[in-house]
Amino acid sequence: MIKFLKGFNVTKGLIKMRKKMTKKAFSLLELLVVILILGLLAAFVAPNLIGAGEKAKRDLVCSQMSSIAQALKMFKLDNGMYPDTEEGLNALLSNPDADKYPNYSTQPYLEKIPKDSWRTPFVYVKNGNDFDIISLGSDRKEGGDAEASDIYYSKCQK
Repeated sequence: MIKFLKGFNVTKGLIKMRKKMTKKAFSLLELLVVILILGLLAAFVAPNLIGAGEKAKRDLVCSQMSSIAQALKMFKLDNGMYPDTEEGLNALLSNPDADKYPNYSTQPYLEKIPKDSWRTPFVYVKNGNDFDIISLGSDRKEGGDAEASDIYYSKCQK
């Protein structure tokens, strides 16, 4: 048996074996550092992503209002005035009063009235020779604060 161990250094063999065994896994400290870095990244990125969806909905509402405004301007071009508040946006789908609007287009000004991003109908208000289109926002109620505030077409343009 001595001949078998002759030339074999037990200490060197154990060190090599130990190095091979320790390289197969991460240490607890390395894992904690990675978790800390991921946590910091999430803390900086998450707030930006959370508000992005709501901003996109508000931007879409302004875009929809712009399309409705173009239809209202075509209505005024043909008829010399905007529809009354009582007639609302439905005046863009069919002639509300043939006597009042004799030059109404043979085709509707809109295929259908779109709803806002929260599936609520837009509110149309005629102000003399001008108009405004209003979305009630995410709370679907008049008024509201911050993200839930009403969106006005007159403010989208600015």
